[in-house]
Amino acid sequence: MLLQIRRRLSRRAALAMVLLAAVTATTGCEPQSRVRSGAPAGDLPDQEVSDFVVSETDQGRMEWKLYARSAAVYNARSTIVARSVRVDFFDEQQHRSSTLTAREGELNQVQRDMIARGNVVLQTAEGTRMSTEQLRFLNKTQRIVTDEFVRVERAGDVLTGYGFESDPELHHFEFKRQVHALVRTRSGGLLEEHATPRDSSAHDTAAKPGAAK
Repeated sequence: MLLQIRRRLSRRAALAMVLLAAVTATTGCEPQSRVRSGAPAGDLPDQEVSDFVVSETDQGRMEWKLYARSAAVYNARSTIVARSVRVDFFDEQQHRSSTLTAREGELNQVQRDMIARGNVVLQTAEGTRMSTEQLRFLNKTQRIVTDEFVRVERAGDVLTGYGFESDPELHHFEFKRQVHALVRTRSGGLLEEHATPRDSSAHDTAAKPGAAK
């Protein structure tokens, strides 16, 4: 009689362990299956990289080089999304002519165009500084464009306005609208001017190295 009771208890214990294992396995797998089914494939990066670096050359000549703390590659969109971005631009003599920094950026892997967002600053080797919140770099034409508010500073002169287009070295730039300028005179005073978009090319000339003030 005692032997039969022990056998029954052993069978019940074994059955309980099997049921517990089944419940545990089901509970452990369920959250993972929810994540896979609930997230669209296009929103998940195909690859994530730390200390990301990519460059663009033309017939062996370096045009720009991008550095990022981290990057996510989306093959379906041919896009790389980067964080803590720095882009060095180079002139024809292969000297670094300007550096762009931003909180984040996007690189199109086909056209090689870029979008920079968040505290965007372009600093040239000649000392000109441009700042905005977002801009686009068009790789084919080597132009920087934005519709956002832009501030340009050089040698005490300050130009602001909305809508902007320039080369990466800020040698030739143009504001589109609501242009405002503070130009420092030779005597050290400030000359304030509100200009129309038609006059913005004159400010471009004033901002060039060696231009008379």
